[in-house]
Amino acid sequence: MRRVAVIGVGVTKFGKHERTCAELFAEAAADAIQDAGVSPRTIQAIYFGNVVGGEGERQLHMGPQAGSVLGLPAVPTTRFETACATSHSAFRHAVMEVGAGISDVVLVGGAERVLNLPTDVATEYFAFASDAVFEQSTGITFPGVFALIARAHMTKHGTTEEQMAHVAVKNHRHGALNPKAQFQKEITIEDVLASAKVADPLKLYDCCPFTDGAAALVVAAVDVARKSRNPIWVLSSAAASDSMCLHDKKDLSRALATERAAQAAYRQAGRGPEDVDVVELHDCFTIAEIVATEGLGFFEPGTGGIAAEKGWTSLGGKLPVNPSGGLKAKGHPIGATGAAQIAEIVTQLRGEADPRQVDGARVGLAHTLGGNAATVLVSLFGSE
Repeated sequence: MRRVAVIGVGVTKFGKHERTCAELFAEAAADAIQDAGVSPRTIQAIYFGNVVGGEGERQLHMGPQAGSVLGLPAVPTTRFETACATSHSAFRHAVMEVGAGISDVVLVGGAERVLNLPTDVATEYFAFASDAVFEQSTGITFPGVFALIARAHMTKHGTTEEQMAHVAVKNHRHGALNPKAQFQKEITIEDVLASAKVADPLKLYDCCPFTDGAAALVVAAVDVARKSRNPIWVLSSAAASDSMCLHDKKDLSRALATERAAQAAYRQAGRGPEDVDVVELHDCFTIAEIVATEGLGFFEPGTGGIAAEKGWTSLGGKLPVNPSGGLKAKGHPIGATGAAQIAEIVTQLRGEADPRQVDGARVGLAHTLGGNAATVLVSLFGSE
């Protein structure tokens, strides 16, 4: 495999948009191409992520549509869908294509538009990522799924609602420093604890928002990357899966796919969790961040809540987690989330994150889960 780097990134503002997914992606992609300093003619493939375009826009076959709107209709384009992990999955396949020598430059990313839909409708569409036979028929949606995970973690480890609230407060504080974030307002522990119950023990401020947006990355082979202004090298990219149904999962307080993907990514990169300087991980709910920090090997099982409470995961702490604001404050445009996380890691490792910059960051990790953690992607990046 050849060395592969990310040489360009583009992210739209997250929030309500009136444009289609393809139009949103075109904006992010144009910015990524310009950032990479390459001609659009050099792009040999496009990998595009989208989840609910069929339901929300009545638009399937969205890959070539995205390429056409971008002005590259002749470039082969493939659409990916792995729930919330969609564009991170697309990224991993782009890395494999470039690393294998099939293409030298690949454009990858995703887009989602759901704020044009009523909340109950969007919630139903998101629930399509759960099992249709055993789970959707019971009426459970993802707030309920992660409430079960939270309750399991609380019962096994003593994690508290206040510790989960610290995750929300920290990510909103980070999001206030990110001009692309949907929410740029700080909140307090009291705000979180007093917010409306969604699925006990999760409250409104424990949940990430629906959002519209797009993100794109230009992935290039080593010879092209060395000519770019500031390449960030892909050290590894790993995927793992777990049982689709909740009743088949062995331990709801753990995300086994996260553990497996992390171990594979560390092994590929020849690094360990102690080498990571900055993390963007999947905090669709506050408990998801706590479980992920443990599964990625940063903290012992049962101590992720303590780490959040003590400020270890804040900017200036031992290991800054979600300096972008995470899904919680930046927003969660499902098909674009993974690419947006990677874009933040690239920005951090370039030293271009301005007020949310992690000092001295040299190695970064992106973690994205799909659905109830049935799909997980973990990628490691280095500035050298």
